[in-house]
Amino acid sequence: MDKLEKAFALFDAYNANDIHQENVDGKSVAKELIYGQRMTSKLNVYEPNAPEQVKLAARCQHIGRWEIARDSFPMDRKGYLQWRSQLAIHHGKVAGKILNECGYDPTMIDNVKSLLQKKQLHQNPNTQLLEDVICLVFIEFYLDEFASQHNDEKVIDILKKTLKKMSPRAIEEAVKIQVTDHVKGLIGKAAAD
Repeated sequence: MDKLEKAFALFDAYNANDIHQENVDGKSVAKELIYGQRMTSKLNVYEPNAPEQVKLAARCQHIGRWEIARDSFPMDRKGYLQWRSQLAIHHGKVAGKILNECGYDPTMIDNVKSLLQKKQLHQNPNTQLLEDVICLVFIEFYLDEFASQHNDEKVIDILKKTLKKMSPRAIEEAVKIQVTDHVKGLIGKAAAD
């Protein structure tokens, strides 16, 4: 087993402890375990020759997410941003220990941590690649459910922010993803603005 495969196995083992479950093909699966696997699958299709640091960051993007509860921060926009910032640091710490255990050098570990914190989005092609995959996975696997839980205005606002983070190529790919007619309409409204 090479370092990348070992890292994936250890990331998956860690994420298998997620207390939150998702129904996948009739089976209950740890939410962040399936998320990491979806990230890898989407990256492999979208950019098969992605650098190793992006492959690693994609697989551990939400590692240990359940360990910092959203409601441990104020339930407003500022609190949400604080929570996300703390999560990025937490993901980096957990992933860093695993990557060190796999024999990765400090430079690679720092690069993965930087990607997890979304540093230099729109300037760094690797950060942009990771963000594109994050957005595509959100649209394909999570947007329908999110849209069913929130009013249209909030969903349109989130979609506007999502589209701003994506490259033109990723937006072209997003249009090909099968979504409900309702969600398709919301995406159209967000894109029009």
